[in-house]
This record gives sequence, C-alpha cells and structure tokens, in this order.
Amino acid sequence: MLIRKYLTLHHQLKNNNINLSNEMNKFFVSIIIILLFVACAKKQASKEVNDTKKSTISVSLQPISTDVKMVYIPGGEYKPFYGSDTAIAKVAPFQIDERAVTNREFLEFVKANPSWSKSNIKRIYADTTYLHDWVSDISIPKGAKLDAPVCYVSWFAAKAYAQSVGKRLPTLDEWEFVAMADEITPNARNKRAYSDAIIGLYSQKERQYNAVKQSPPNYWGVYNVFDLIWEWTDDFNSVLTTGDSRVGEYDDKGLFCAGSATSATDAMNYAAFMRFALRGSIKANYTLANLGFRCAKDTILLLNEKK
Repeated sequence: MLIRKYLTLHHQLKNNNINLSNEMNKFFVSIIIILLFVACAKKQASKEVNDTKKSTISVSLQPISTDVKMVYIPGGEYKPFYGSDTAIAKVAPFQIDERAVTNREFLEFVKANPSWSKSNIKRIYADTTYLHDWVSDISIPKGAKLDAPVCYVSWFAAKAYAQSVGKRLPTLDEWEFVAMADEITPNARNKRAYSDAIIGLYSQKERQYNAVKQSPPNYWGVYNVFDLIWEWTDDFNSVLTTGDSRVGEYDDKGLFCAGSATSATDAMNYAAFMRFALRGSIKANYTLANLGFRCAKDTILLLNEKK
C-alpha cells in the first residue's frame, strides 16, 4: 500500500508538471523501504500491546513540575492528509508546549518515577531499545545535551510523562493543525516551498541531538515542529487502512505493512505522507532514535483569533 500510494502521488505530481530531483526521489523511496522493513520485522509483536493501549496506564505516577511555556491555539478547521477530498476536520481550541520534552525533563521524570526507568520499565510499555543510549537509569548519554529532545521513548512513556505534569499528548489533528503553519501564515500547505523545506529537514542526519528552540518558531510560536524529531500523538495510528480507531475499532491486519494515509488529499505534501506512513508502521511500545514528544492541554479559552 505504501508503494502504491507513493506511485499515485508521484503520478499526480508529474501530471501537474512537477518533477522531483533524483536525490529527493531516492530519499523518499528509501524512507518507504525502511518503514516497510521496520513494520514487517516487528509484525509478530504481542497483541497485548494494542490491548493495553486501549486502557489508561495503571502504574501510579508521582507528579513533577515543568516550566515549559504553553502556546494557545485557537483551533479551526483543516483538510487532513487522509480521507476523502471533501473531508474537513474540526479542531477545538487547545494549548501545546512550545517545544519538545527534553532529556533534562525526562530525567527528572524517571527520578521521581523509577518504574519508568530504563531497567525497571515493563516490556509491555516499551521495547528493548527504550532509552537506548542512556548510560544508566539516571544518566543520559555521554556528551548528550540536556536541552535536546528526549528520544527512544514509547507512546506509553510519553503518555505517562504527560500525566505526571498534568497534561496529555496532542491528538493527531491538533498536531497536524499546528504543523500546517510556516513562520508567517497559519496554513502554508499550498506553498510548494513548505513541503520541500520539511523534506529537506527530514533528510538531515542526527538532527535529534540538537538543542530545542535554536530555530525560529512557526506562526503560532511553536518551535521545532519538523527540524529535530518525529513526535508521538495520542491517537498516532488513527488512520489505519482497515479500521477506524477514532471509534476504537482496530483491524490488526492493517496495523503493519500498510499505509496509514488511506486516501491522500494533498499530492504536493510528501512530508505529510512520510509522517502518516511512520505512524501506521509503529506500535505503542516501540521506541526510535529520533522519536520524541511534546505535551498538550485542554483549554477553556474560546478565542476566535490569535492573540
């Protein structure tokens, strides 16, 4: 399905006289091959993980404090990358962290909650590469920056951290709504340079080791949406090809080796395709070298425009 979707998008681009460079073609195909390999290699992962994902985390959590600034997002409507050409998603107002959770913050979390440390975490909550590079339970990788985003964390661990600071993970629609913005407009998806720039960032190696907030924020004041890491969302695999997990209906056959973007509505947005391909290829206990998260929160504010 991933390869078929790639060919469809590529054909649409050519029909519009838009050609990708050889380097970009090679890069995108490489991403698809890697995602297929990772997804198929883990196809036999325990069904227990998905069953657990449907419930709340049962491990008791000690609250911790955080001083990260949250940005108010007024919400609105947007056309998701997936679904029919006329599908419009509504996003309610919410708040989101201006940056990703850092090594420093996650270290404080595991100190306060040892059950989420590298040696104590249950395998149902994280695979064997959880906090892979950490020297010990309370020692981040040697030479790592404390203000770089934490990676090698599972969806469960990200969710637990968010609960400990009184927040939650952003939904897929919330994250994508924020991600539409460039530095000057709330919706830059019609700009060819927008997608090209994102793919260029995605192709940079070891970008996850850089510190947060070293590049300009987007229109909403949110930093590093694309230039450091991939990010977990609460409903990361909610657009599977064989089920609608928004209402809790999963078909396990469609969780692996299938594109999560069932019907692409934006042929220009290869970057969005890559994100949805990744989300459709992982499970909640997976950890990756460049996969981290940021937190979000409900808001009672009902402003109609950006302040």
